[in-house]
Amino acid sequence: MNIDHLLHNENLTSSKPLKTLFEMYRGNFSKIAISILFYLIKSSPIFVLPVVTAHIINIASSPDKHTLSDLWINFFVMAIVIVQNIPTHSLYISFMSKAIRYVEAGLRGTLIRKLQHLSIGFHGELKSGKLQSKVLRDVEAIEFLSRQIMLSLVPAIINILIAFVITFYHSMTVSLFFVLTIPTSILLIRVFRSRIRKSNHDFRKEIENMAGKVSEMVEMIPVTRAHGLADTEIVKVDATLHHIRGKGYRLDIIEAFFGSSNWVTFQIFQLLCLIFTAYLAFKGQITTGEVVMYQGFFNMIIGSVTQMINVYPVITKGIESIHSVTEILLSKDLEEYAGRKKIKNIAGNISFQGVNFHYRDSEQHVLRDMSLEVKSGECVAFIGESGSGKSTILNMLIGFYKPSRGRIVIDGIPMEELDMQSYRNSLAVVLQSNILFSGSVRDNITYGLPLISEDKLKEAIEIANLRDVIDSLPDGLDTMLGEHGGKLSGGQRQRIAIARALIRDPKIIILDEATSALDNISERHVQTAMNRLIKGRTTFIVAHRLSTIRDADTIVVMKKGMIIEKGSYEDLMEKQGEFYHLKTMQ
Repeated sequence: MNIDHLLHNENLTSSKPLKTLFEMYRGNFSKIAISILFYLIKSSPIFVLPVVTAHIINIASSPDKHTLSDLWINFFVMAIVIVQNIPTHSLYISFMSKAIRYVEAGLRGTLIRKLQHLSIGFHGELKSGKLQSKVLRDVEAIEFLSRQIMLSLVPAIINILIAFVITFYHSMTVSLFFVLTIPTSILLIRVFRSRIRKSNHDFRKEIENMAGKVSEMVEMIPVTRAHGLADTEIVKVDATLHHIRGKGYRLDIIEAFFGSSNWVTFQIFQLLCLIFTAYLAFKGQITTGEVVMYQGFFNMIIGSVTQMINVYPVITKGIESIHSVTEILLSKDLEEYAGRKKIKNIAGNISFQGVNFHYRDSEQHVLRDMSLEVKSGECVAFIGESGSGKSTILNMLIGFYKPSRGRIVIDGIPMEELDMQSYRNSLAVVLQSNILFSGSVRDNITYGLPLISEDKLKEAIEIANLRDVIDSLPDGLDTMLGEHGGKLSGGQRQRIAIARALIRDPKIIILDEATSALDNISERHVQTAMNRLIKGRTTFIVAHRLSTIRDADTIVVMKKGMIIEKGSYEDLMEKQGEFYHLKTMQ
């Protein structure tokens, strides 16, 4: 379920939120039209009641001109009109809800799909808490906006039009008096519009900031506890809560003043309507029953106009949320590579050809004129001081970043021509801190491979040196892990990550400081598993512990984004250059 046509609509702009909302409902207009039809039928009692009331009052006040049967006819007509409300109201809500719920679920699905295709740089700049706020809170606000439009705004407009038409049919003079409510309501909205819009914008930004800080705070709890900084973190979040409280309070006051102003204005209008129609009846121009009828219709108009004005703050909030989600929907910061060439059998021959790289918001190069040839099955290790460009090389191999100049060639095919999904199917990545989710051990190892055989799973477990871990868990492979695998040690999480990599039978392995955070015993277990993992596969390793890369075919020494040395362990030790210096320091 999605509304992905929004992503391909070139006319969509953040400056036209109502047009964006209209586009969201494309394909659901028939449901909305049927819903409006049932609204007209189910709401007929409120249109018919003033007319029937006027008839009954005229019958009661002029018994000589009417019979008792006239009274009963009006009663039965009104009773039938009222009773039909039960099925028609259910049908009205049913068709409306189908449209709204489809768009709500579809919009979240579309946002999630777009997030999967946005660049790593985009995700790095926008905190995960803010993204969650957009997908959850803002979509909920848009759903509420849609509901208010269909439950309040559209019915209010219909009620006004029908009441005006019936009144105009009976008296043009009274209908012209009714028309005065329209410019009055427009004036009220214009007076308050900018303040309500700004308050909603400020409040939404504060909520997004709060979501980001809460997400960050939760991630930092182990560090906060370890350093006794709980009070510092509470004070920091309290400051944000204070800002939200202030912005929310100002928004509430503006909306309250707006609501009370329109209520007072239209109560005065209603009083004037009563005096005006009573004056016409006093002069004999209309009957007493018509005074009640016009008062009923004017009540309907006043109620509908008030309803429209009261829903304006909700509309403003919803529009602000549309602006928020269009930051994602209209973002052009997509994944760097958009090639379409699929290769099923990657050999793993990789060539870096004059690669330069710098981040978009900086002219300072992270990599400078890097050239390196890697043959299939070779193991290449990158070492160097922090900031020398090691992890950037790995991110470029994964396809997260694209060279600013030069190119990377995989099996003779430039990376910009490759379909990234098919290429990444042949990759396995093991990081220093691997992400496990709160499913079972089995689910984490076979992530994305639902049809994997038990034999292959067991093989991956054995090679990853994970059997002792599985046997020690209460439910073995089906043991449920906590969030981020919090129930396991660092070494156990790393071995699960290695098993996850192995089971995919990758052709290219990327290991980013996979053992740097482990104790000696855990490192030995993980190192054994890694040695089995990389056997016969093209492997790229970033490591600080130089003892872990002794068996690498080529060791590349990086400094300030440049290759300053490369060769085997023995060759580099014999040269007594930068590598020898680093090894001696360790």
